[in-house]
Amino acid sequence: MCLDIDLSIDTKEVSIIIKDFIKTYVKNSGCKSVVIGLSGGVDSAVVALLCKDALGKEYTKCVFLPDETTPESDFKHQELLVKKFDLLCEKKDITPLVQQISRHCIVKPDRYALANIKARARMILLFEYANMTKSLVCGASNKSEILIGYFTKYGDGGADIQPIGDLYKTQVLELAEYLKIPREIIKKSPTAGLWKGQTDEKELQLSYKDLDRILACLEKKMDIQDISGIVGVKKSDVERVKKMRVKSQHKRRTALIPKIGLRTPGLDWRSPVQEG
Repeated sequence: MCLDIDLSIDTKEVSIIIKDFIKTYVKNSGCKSVVIGLSGGVDSAVVALLCKDALGKEYTKCVFLPDETTPESDFKHQELLVKKFDLLCEKKDITPLVQQISRHCIVKPDRYALANIKARARMILLFEYANMTKSLVCGASNKSEILIGYFTKYGDGGADIQPIGDLYKTQVLELAEYLKIPREIIKKSPTAGLWKGQTDEKELQLSYKDLDRILACLEKKMDIQDISGIVGVKKSDVERVKKMRVKSQHKRRTALIPKIGLRTPGLDWRSPVQEG
């Protein structure tokens, strides 16, 4: 049994693979550019820089969509990224849009439902911008978030491509170092800014370092008790992460369809993979 979980990556090779993926997929889609929600966080920063390297400045369209609960640090860091890396970026405050949707909801949204409304409002604006500029929407979800469903279905999970979707959060941080993203962005507590004081690790009740090690062990189909000992966390934490992964599988696939015909969409009638 392996007593250490090494998640380190060859950052140069990984960046080449991702940039080739972006370039190939965008070309084969018939588009030339991508639209990225630049949040001021490390994930979207990494994606924006890789897209700019792959496609060029003109074809990498960033959009900053803050609202009334967006942390001040995100405003500062978004501006820092745009200036330091010469990114094209539009800005639109979505507070009025979110308030308008909230007023017309059938049931008054609580904090969590409102958070999902914010994420879906951003998705609407990103896709509208992509439609009008003949672009693809490029997501910034990482493997850690995707595996446990830590994203809004049809919100930040709504994208045409997810270039860092096979990198755990700690691997994204490693890639960010390689890309020379400012340390203050890499080191700040990850947050979606969906309500005041919200942070990812507080919500998850685990550090990303521990979460990633648990997920890496589950990826290898290791025993829960063994994972607990290797990572140094309670067995109940491992079980909780495993349960999150199972319960959130609906977020990682299209809506289930009952089997009736010879071949069924999303089941055994596979979509062609764009080659490159």
